[in-house]
Amino acid sequence: MKRAFAVIALALGMHSGSHAAIDPRDFANDSQRERYHELAVELRCPKCQNQSIAESDSPIAIDLRGQIHRMLREGRSDDQIINFMVARYGDFVLYDPPLSSRTALLWFGPAALLLAGGAIVAVIVASRRLSRHTTASPLSDGEQRRLAGLLGDADPSIGQDT
Repeated sequence: MKRAFAVIALALGMHSGSHAAIDPRDFANDSQRERYHELAVELRCPKCQNQSIAESDSPIAIDLRGQIHRMLREGRSDDQIINFMVARYGDFVLYDPPLSSRTALLWFGPAALLLAGGAIVAVIVASRRLSRHTTASPLSDGEQRRLAGLLGDADPSIGQDT
């Protein structure tokens, strides 16, 4: 019975560790391993879109992790690796894309929409307040006689306050 529990616990323990998508690789030193993990977390998977290449199990993420590993072993800097990925996949692979003419809408679009929505709400509220305070003035005696003449036989005293 104890052996069955041990086997089940071991199987569950092995399964829970399989959630990490970063595959084990050999590195020259710990700083290189740390850079590898930082880059893999910093870059977005082109296929998964909402996962880093560290979290993704897609074939392209596995390939990109291999590319990062190869470039680190070649001695390339983090900026060189990121520039390579951006040149190949565009700014989309960055979770924090740089401000440029192509990404300006991404950076300022939400704020512009928020400001436009606020302006629309302000105009609606102001127009409702203005219409609420605007009341029709009563007709003068001459206007009432003219209206009665236009309406024909209507009594000119209708509509007057008594």
